Amino acid sequence: MSGSDDDVIIRIEDVTKRWGKVVGVDRVSLEIRRGEFFALLGPSGCGKTTLLRMIAGFEMPTEGKIWIDGQDVSAVPPNKRPVNMVFQSYAVFPHLTVYDNVAYGLQFDNVAKADQYQRVMKALADVKLDHLAERKPDQMSGGQRQRVALARALVKRPKVLLLDEPLSALDAKLREAMRFELAELQDKVGITFVMVTHDQDEALAMASRCAVMERGRLMQTATPANLYEFPANRFVADFIGSVNMFEGQLIADEPDHAIVESPELGGKIYFDHGVSGASGEKLWVGVRPEKIELVKKLEGAPVPTPEDSPEGCNVVAGVIHQISYLGSESVYEVKLANDRIVRVSRPNLSRWDQEDFTWDDPVWLRWHGDSPVLLQV
Repeated sequence: MSGSDDDVIIRIEDVTKRWGKVVGVDRVSLEIRRGEFFALLGPSGCGKTTLLRMIAGFEMPTEGKIWIDGQDVSAVPPNKRPVNMVFQSYAVFPHLTVYDNVAYGLQFDNVAKADQYQRVMKALADVKLDHLAERKPDQMSGGQRQRVALARALVKRPKVLLLDEPLSALDAKLREAMRFELAELQDKVGITFVMVTHDQDEALAMASRCAVMERGRLMQTATPANLYEFPANRFVADFIGSVNMFEGQLIADEPDHAIVESPELGGKIYFDHGVSGASGEKLWVGVRPEKIELVKKLEGAPVPTPEDSPEGCNVVAGVIHQISYLGSESVYEVKLANDRIVRVSRPNLSRWDQEDFTWDDPVWLRWHGDSPVLLQV
């Protein structure tokens, strides 16, 4: 595989990192495109930070190669790579003004004073801090200190900006606001951003593409929408959002539909497309809570099978066991006849929506044929 490609800024080729018998990153291959906001996503200990540190040069691969902008940097020290990094703790100098914090790297590189001033003020303007150039970091909020760290990294004009959990030190309200600001900043400066996070909402909100990792391995790389709607396996489906998973067997697979029989669900699951599986094969089906509809079970009323599904498919009876009111939505836990719990979420479109259903209500659960997704183990 060649290291050159006009559209690719970072190419990771079969990279492994070991410390003795401990494997931190296990044979990862990945391409990151020029100018995109890319997220490395996964739980603690999955290898995402180790992979970021290898891109930065703070760790060297045990095996494999890393290319940045067409150059093999696998053995190149950090200060010789066209990247800069924003750390989780920001690491701004408390004794220096905002201006001097941002100018520090340029002074170290012996950049002329006039050029320093123009570049520092441009970087501060990009992060909306040019009016606070003379302040000290301890006179600023956490969000403002984060912007100082961003400006200090951007002023060096790197080809890639690496961000290690950049929002984790902020409170929930500020973190949400900074998601939009960081995405807007990336779009404005046009530099490739590579971010590490364990927060799925953060990654989905900001990144143009995400790589999900688990136990050092790359599980799936896709856009946020495709990760959520078309997860490649059970781990991705469970890690990205909430999902109901049912074990079953494939009993029909035609070009335009498939049917899975699930004793765990107590019914059949219909797909409005083929799934290319073997008849009788054990597999898993995922259905997101927001794709399931609650229907009150009325005495004598017919079974409310979805219009796009055969009779008896994609519908099951249960009783509301628990309700969680979350403001914008309500989450219902519905207990089936076999005591299996299925989660259903409904948006609260009006102030009275949450009163439609209550505890111990008998209900039907139903979903359309395009809602379930086939999941590999």
